[in-house]
Amino acid sequence: PGPYPVKYLILLLVVLAAVWWLRRPSRGHGAKTEKHPTAKGPQEMIQCQHCGVHLPRQDAVTGAQGLYCGEAHKQQQEG
Repeated sequence: PGPYPVKYLILLLVVLAAVWWLRRPSRGHGAKTEKHPTAKGPQEMIQCQHCGVHLPRQDAVTGAQGLYCGEAHKQQQEG
C-alpha cells in the first residue's frame, strides 16, 4: 500500500494531539497563575538615604529621616 500505512499517520496525529493537550495553559476555575505577580507595570523607584542605591518603593525600609535599602542602613544613618 505504500511506505507509511494510514494507521501510522493516525497514530502520529493522536500523539501530537495528546502532546498539544498536555502542554496548553490551564484555563479553568481560577487556575491562572502569573509568572511575575508583582510586575504589573512601572514601579516607583526611590534612593536609599545612606548609600544612594535605587530600589522599588515597596522594598524600601522607612525611617524617620527617609527611605533606606535595608534595616542596616537605616540604623547606620539614624542611630
